Amino acid sequence: MVDHLGDRAVVLGGSMAGLVAARVLAESYAEVVVVDRDELVGVTAARRGVPQGRHVHGLLARGQQILEEFFPGFYAGAVAAGIPTGDLGGDVRWFFGGRKLQPADAGLSCISAARPVLEGHVRARVNALPNVRFVERTDIVGIVTDQAGDRVTGVRVHRQGESAEEVLEADFVVDATGRGSRTPAWLEALGYERPPEDRVKINVSYTSRLYRVPDESVFDGDLSINPTTSPVTPRGGFLTRIEDGRAVLTVSGVLGDSAPTDPEGFLDFVKSLAVPDIYDIVKKLEPVSDIVGFRYPASTWRHYERLARFPERFVVLGDAACSFNPLYGQGMTVAAIEATVLREHLRRGVVAPRRFHKDIAKVIGGAWDMSAGGDLTFPEVEGHRPLKLRIANAFVAKVQAAAARDGEVTKAFMRVAGMVAGPESLMKPKMLLRILRNAKPARTTGTPAPPADRTDDPGLPRAA
Repeated sequence: MVDHLGDRAVVLGGSMAGLVAARVLAESYAEVVVVDRDELVGVTAARRGVPQGRHVHGLLARGQQILEEFFPGFYAGAVAAGIPTGDLGGDVRWFFGGRKLQPADAGLSCISAARPVLEGHVRARVNALPNVRFVERTDIVGIVTDQAGDRVTGVRVHRQGESAEEVLEADFVVDATGRGSRTPAWLEALGYERPPEDRVKINVSYTSRLYRVPDESVFDGDLSINPTTSPVTPRGGFLTRIEDGRAVLTVSGVLGDSAPTDPEGFLDFVKSLAVPDIYDIVKKLEPVSDIVGFRYPASTWRHYERLARFPERFVVLGDAACSFNPLYGQGMTVAAIEATVLREHLRRGVVAPRRFHKDIAKVIGGAWDMSAGGDLTFPEVEGHRPLKLRIANAFVAKVQAAAARDGEVTKAFMRVAGMVAGPESLMKPKMLLRILRNAKPARTTGTPAPPADRTDDPGLPRAA
């Protein structure tokens, strides 16, 4: 018989963060209940609760590794389902500052699926666990505590179409409700402090459309074409092959800039990107959807780890703890890493919320430095820019410039961007030498820089 920490754990929110949390909780509780206001089981279309689901989503390499650990055979299942897959460094056409990175296989597999399809595959695996059940089309009203307010004992919910609320008793509750989390208000109502927040206002827009791809050769073997945003190229895009012979194009603007949602205006915006690669391809594709938009005003980190008091048997993770600028594709992967932290705490016994929040703050901090720090390269973005950040951003610019000439730098950079390796890996002597030797002033054309001259270092491996 399996020893359980309790009879029931409740997860608030059935998106990716909630699903991976349910997966690890199922190892420690007799029953895990996932509550969401939307219909979940069997759904493969964009949901009301995930408005960004219609746009390009990136599962970083570390996130995919964790999904494979949680759900063995996940990658093979995606391949069998016809989802395009490839290498993050060798099969994606990356542009930073208008410069094309030298492609090089980084050994980092990526799954190129629409967000609802990827989420559907994860949900199906979670739903197959015998002690997990979904409570769908149910609104979350609030948490329930003991008389002293020191420990969470359940959740008040309201099933849509029913007249009365009900209480789901729980031995442990996880808030994975995303950016709209009401935990700060719940804490305040119980006499606790709200968590302090860091906000970086970037005002990102996403505008997307689906296309049919009659001939994949137009992609020239690439899985995705990604000219990213930067102060010198403030408009970006992602044209990505997905399942069922389709592609999704998402174009982005920052600081209030956004693409029109009429076909002509949308194409004009695509044409205005720093490189012509996406426009040249999308002209040959057949649109199969309307054009939809989405706005993301600011990255927000709620610092639960700084609170002196927090109710027991209750934790917050995923976007409910910290939501990142979606252009960096970190959200699902950070949630997956946080789930591994939750698993480690569960294996030691009943989770201590303050200790857990301190541990996930370490995970959040590294990702925050990359995304919020990157946003602060835009002079118009408000925020403190300490010397350490300015040095880091200057170094990243050199890394990207060097990667336009040297595939080995591309590989190393993709491992850091994919959250598989830490930034310190770019500071190893041989790699630092390559970066400094190949970094050149940024250019704003789509033409790749000539490959690095390797005759002065014949012992270094060539790029794949």
